[in-house]
Amino acid sequence: MSSTSEKSSTSSSLLSAQTLVIAGIVWAVMALLFFLLFSVPLSAEEGLPLWYSIGTYIFECGAYFGAALVCFRNWQSPHMVSGRNVWLGIGLGMLFYFIAGVLFGIWELYFGLDPDVSPADAFYLGSYVVLIGGMVVAVTSKRLNLEIWQWGLLAGIAAFGIAVAIWVAAPDSWRAQLGMAPAATQEVVTESEPATAATGRAPALDNSSKIQPKAAATDAASAPEEEEAEIKAPGWVMALDKQLAPYKNAINLFYIVGDVFLLIIATALLLAFWGGRFSQSWRMIAAATFSLYIADMYFKWRDTQAEGSYQSGSLLEVFFVFSAILFGIGAILEHDISTRSRQSRRSRRAA
Repeated sequence: MSSTSEKSSTSSSLLSAQTLVIAGIVWAVMALLFFLLFSVPLSAEEGLPLWYSIGTYIFECGAYFGAALVCFRNWQSPHMVSGRNVWLGIGLGMLFYFIAGVLFGIWELYFGLDPDVSPADAFYLGSYVVLIGGMVVAVTSKRLNLEIWQWGLLAGIAAFGIAVAIWVAAPDSWRAQLGMAPAATQEVVTESEPATAATGRAPALDNSSKIQPKAAATDAASAPEEEEAEIKAPGWVMALDKQLAPYKNAINLFYIVGDVFLLIIATALLLAFWGGRFSQSWRMIAAATFSLYIADMYFKWRDTQAEGSYQSGSLLEVFFVFSAILFGIGAILEHDISTRSRQSRRSRRAA
């Protein structure tokens, strides 16, 4: 009997709120040190080493998987003040992020591809849907008695988030239509005019015209060989990437809207639960959403505006890890407060 009680007490101490929060903080600090120390590329040609990229996926996917577990624990508990559906949505969002990270890592590290759209995007899109659904349930379950200045602050943050998302994530075609084309494209257009004028004097360059087709032919012949040597993906993966590529703009637009909507909901939650009894857990959820917004905006900027120089594992992507850790800490804190409040009620009734 004593050994059984000792085992139960040991397991309860390992799963206590303090132990789980400390474990999350240690994981976040280790991830930050890993990103800080090793996120510098070896060279412009080699980029980041493979072992570093694998490490970033381990930190990110491990954090989201742990956050999903503690959120599902809240979903299974009938004592959650925020409701079980709230944590079901957040837990599914964490699980979908974990699955998407694994798939994206396979596409990038194993197949050696950098696709515009991959099967991982299906789970990323699903994570936005369930995350927004769970957080909307949390907001609508509580009456938002915000003051005028709080509504103004919410509107200002929403406007700021929309402006940043449009500036960062819009492709060059959209920016050109809005009159925000980058200066580099304008310089290319101005420099192309002398080049077209020079083509009109082609008869004076007979020797060079004979040499250029040969060089172009050798480059065209060597290019497919180099591509075949670099690409390790099977044919069905390449065919799938070609089928999904036309949906790039629509999916990016969904990500922009989803990020802004999550930012607005997080701000509303932060203002609504700031001074309440469960304010600590929802402060963590709001901070997690802000971290997700920062990491995702940086990801979109590197992907759309950095002229193809993006490689996963940059320093600011550590905010993906922070986001998952903060979601998990928020779930742990609410579980602890909810169970302790119920135990205190029982003790009062027994007295």
